[in-house]
Amino acid sequence: MMTSKRKMDHIRICLDKEVESLYSGLEDVMLIHKALPEIDYYKINTEVEFFGKKLSFPFLIASMTGGHPETKSINANLAEAVEEVGVGMGVGSQRAAIEDESLADSFTVVRDKAPTAFIYANIGIPQVLEKGVEVVEKAVEMIEADAVAIHLNYLQEAVQPEGDVNAENCLKAIEEVCREIDVPVIAKETGAGISREIANMLKDAGVSAIDVGGKGGTTFSGVEVYRVEDDVSKAVGFDFWDWGLPTAFSIVDCRGILPLIATGGIRSGLDIAKSLALGASLGSAALPFLRPATEGAEKVKAMLEYFRKGLKTAMFLTGCRDTENLKMAKTFITGRLREWIEFRKGR
Repeated sequence: MMTSKRKMDHIRICLDKEVESLYSGLEDVMLIHKALPEIDYYKINTEVEFFGKKLSFPFLIASMTGGHPETKSINANLAEAVEEVGVGMGVGSQRAAIEDESLADSFTVVRDKAPTAFIYANIGIPQVLEKGVEVVEKAVEMIEADAVAIHLNYLQEAVQPEGDVNAENCLKAIEEVCREIDVPVIAKETGAGISREIANMLKDAGVSAIDVGGKGGTTFSGVEVYRVEDDVSKAVGFDFWDWGLPTAFSIVDCRGILPLIATGGIRSGLDIAKSLALGASLGSAALPFLRPATEGAEKVKAMLEYFRKGLKTAMFLTGCRDTENLKMAKTFITGRLREWIEFRKGR
């Protein structure tokens, strides 16, 4: 039950403690306001298609939880909401339920409540290294997933007391999964971002999309700080609290390589709009939906409506009739993000 207990530790910490890192890079992005948008707000089309599934707007609730009996209601509320609103979601790491089948219903409830929504499975690269394609197949089958995310969380593993820090042959393992599995594979960082070099390697390995999972949202180095007991590990956790590539940095670095999901500090519909204008295909967030998910599906739907309305407002005020127009919207970029773009030219 160690893995299962760890899941509840993470949930309680995220609910009760300050766990966010500073600066996603989206702070340095301004969309250019159009005083005369020349479009009808009520005719704006926010729909997109992702891996064959239609989404009412370009958003996924990011992988969050599962693997403990107390998380079943959270996933049920998230799934009910995404089904009704017409977006998608990922489940948390399915490792616990693969180790202990009695915990599977904390994940299977998602497909029960969201029979037509885009749902992606989720397993960590350490488990793929250890158990191969079979563990990925089990994760997909468990929830009849439309895709599977392999999460890359070595910052967390390095700080975690029980962390798995053997990262040899990861790319080979991912390549094998992409070759053998019959659903799209998403490579998903969990808070430290993905660079252009890694994105190209993942594309060559056969990955279908990248969730940049950049710095700016929940820091799992920070989450682990609240769990570790020895002073040295705690101090290291604090040192790496803000480690990684900010989300906007990853988006501009990886754009054009594969479809991108922008996760990491996405806290509004305006953040989604900025992410799409920078080169992402979808926005995604977890933490803003955690507390609503403990309170009921209606609360989750209200939060989704906040994100949707904010996106549509940004589209209206930039004169964008649909998301393809938004992807071509002009941006004014300042600060560290501008410095990053200049730094990466020719590199």
